[in-house]
Amino acid sequence: MRSAVIAATFTVAALVLIFAANLRLAQQVSAQQLLAQQRVAQQGLPQLTPPPPAPIKPYQAVAVTPPVPFNDPGFIALRKQLADAATHKDRAALAKLVVAQSFFWIQDKNLADPHKSGIDNLAKAINLDAQDGSGWEIILGDANEPSAAEIPQQKGVYCAPADPAIDPAAFEALGKATGTDPSEWGYPIKDGVEVQAGAAPNAPLVEKLGLNLVRVLPDTAPPTDPNAPLFLHVATPSGKTGFADAQFISPLGGDQMCYVKDATGWRIAGYLGGASQ
Repeated sequence: MRSAVIAATFTVAALVLIFAANLRLAQQVSAQQLLAQQRVAQQGLPQLTPPPPAPIKPYQAVAVTPPVPFNDPGFIALRKQLADAATHKDRAALAKLVVAQSFFWIQDKNLADPHKSGIDNLAKAINLDAQDGSGWEIILGDANEPSAAEIPQQKGVYCAPADPAIDPAAFEALGKATGTDPSEWGYPIKDGVEVQAGAAPNAPLVEKLGLNLVRVLPDTAPPTDPNAPLFLHVATPSGKTGFADAQFISPLGGDQMCYVKDATGWRIAGYLGGASQ
């Protein structure tokens, strides 16, 4: 089962690196980089400068078909229960929504401990007990994700978010033409997402995105106000740059929560990605 899960799940994800992790950790990156630079300076070691980003220029629009919501009533009910458990940080309630045994946690191999319960394996996979609450934020994010798709080679296992439909050959050609890494690309979740001149909701409009891949620039920075929305610095197919609300730009190849349905309803069955080991 584990090999089938790995082979079948990462269709688009096999072409990309983990972009979702960059979004989840956006507010930590600057501080981590600063600390790393300070440690290097204290040790008297030379600082390594990352290669410059690829130049911004117009690129071929590569069409994306976003995943559609999975409207199974039981799955929708599970998502509501997950949201309630995450809001209250109720581990006991969450445990009831996870398979008791046979939980899988896939990275390059199955990391789940068969001697531990499903909730214990899930907690380790997403670092549920992190003091900053990030583990519960993952649960809440999955509760708010309406899409899910069955793994082709493993009937009955559904993982979310579902992958969008993208022509792999066109995506590969796009990377070569622009000199970019696959992790630099995302896609709008709907047609007409606005790209604005500044990282603010009332900034002037630059243009609107179609349902195509969009380049996310590496200098994206978290807002100075922690309560303000995160805007991604993007480059459009026309070669223009601007800022798009992060909630409307979806990552490619991020972590996925997986579910199965038994006689009692839907349950979390596994996780793809997760905490570094």
